[in-house]
Amino acid sequence: MLHKLKVFQRIYYGWFILIIAGLGLFFSGPGQTYSNSQFIDEYITEFGWSRTQVSSVYSIATLAAGLLMVFVGKFIDRFGQRFMMVLIGLLFLIACFYNSFITSIWMLAIGFFLVRILGQGSMSLIPNTLVAQWFVKKRGKAFGLLTLFSFGSASLFPIINTWIIQRWDWQTAWQFWGFALLIIFVPIAFFGVVNRPEKIGLEPDGFSEKKEINQEGLLASTNVEAEEDWTLKEAMKTRAFWAILVCVGIPAMVNTGITFHISSIMQMNGLSIEVAALVLSLMAIVGIPMALASGFIVDKIKTNYILFFIFVVQFIILLLLMITNQFWLAIVFGVLWGISGGLERIGLNVIWPNYFGRKYIGSISGVGMTIVVIGSSLGPMPFGIGYDYFGSYTPILLLTLIFPIIGAISALLAKKTIKEGNEER
Repeated sequence: MLHKLKVFQRIYYGWFILIIAGLGLFFSGPGQTYSNSQFIDEYITEFGWSRTQVSSVYSIATLAAGLLMVFVGKFIDRFGQRFMMVLIGLLFLIACFYNSFITSIWMLAIGFFLVRILGQGSMSLIPNTLVAQWFVKKRGKAFGLLTLFSFGSASLFPIINTWIIQRWDWQTAWQFWGFALLIIFVPIAFFGVVNRPEKIGLEPDGFSEKKEINQEGLLASTNVEAEEDWTLKEAMKTRAFWAILVCVGIPAMVNTGITFHISSIMQMNGLSIEVAALVLSLMAIVGIPMALASGFIVDKIKTNYILFFIFVVQFIILLLLMITNQFWLAIVFGVLWGISGGLERIGLNVIWPNYFGRKYIGSISGVGMTIVVIGSSLGPMPFGIGYDYFGSYTPILLLTLIFPIIGAISALLAKKTIKEGNEER
């Protein structure tokens, strides 16, 4: 084992793990809304389904997938990230091929369910828990870099899907991602993933200043700052756990609702579909450097304070969206949305391992991912119902303002709990 350690003495293997985890986030794309949205009009045109039918099936499938994500988290703790990443990758590529053969609304429902639980849920959860195992003190910076792959996926998938669909057809687009998972992601995950740095004689963040050889012949530190490891049951007894769940669910619901209806909202405000597309692109562009900066911010500022700031910005965004009737206001909206999104993706991923340790991170983060997926399934519906009832998005946007307020209060309540005595700090 010692001779293997020489390979990692110059370059910490955790950075290679970060790249593999990033590829996992990138290839979660076929299960994300930004990718699936490219297929909706194709289904409607080819099969004659209504937009309501397709949207309802998508929401129900997403909700069902979210309810099962807690089990995925438990499987991660039991079998490890490597096994789960390879297994999910194989199942996911099969799901992509399955979606290329759908011919009925029931097949579509099954296809949506598969890509949502395997892609949006599992392929997002596993990389985040893997990086949390390899980084502790540098966790904020690591998650900042990891988020770049997520923004890259959101930027490239719609473009690639549109090109393949226009050049060939929507079936080919699904098959393309199936082959990409088979040829690129699954082999890299199989040969490259190591669940924990201790498995190969390393430590989180790299070697410490003082090292000694333990009885198993592995390098061990004499001055490691130990994390407190909480079981899911223990975490559920803390106020912070439930407050964080509220902080996780609200952005998923609000952001998905806005994203799903952004074109319609902009048109109601007198702006074009092209402006709506620009806003989405601008959000991703701003989010990339923000994610890098937020990685350093998270290392310096308490995570719940960052979440509080996110909800303040989200409140401003909702107010701004109601009056965004000029191009320059749309630009301001896109920039603020990108800032909020960049901070949000880091803060909500970092807070689980920071608060509850690495050992049971799969089970604990799995509950968080369940709330994220459920929240994203509920987001578009109130906006659609509100528009149909009032003939405008303004009333539902005003009602939605209550959620950032609830989120801000929850963020302040989400103080880290010291395990001994359950004192708040």
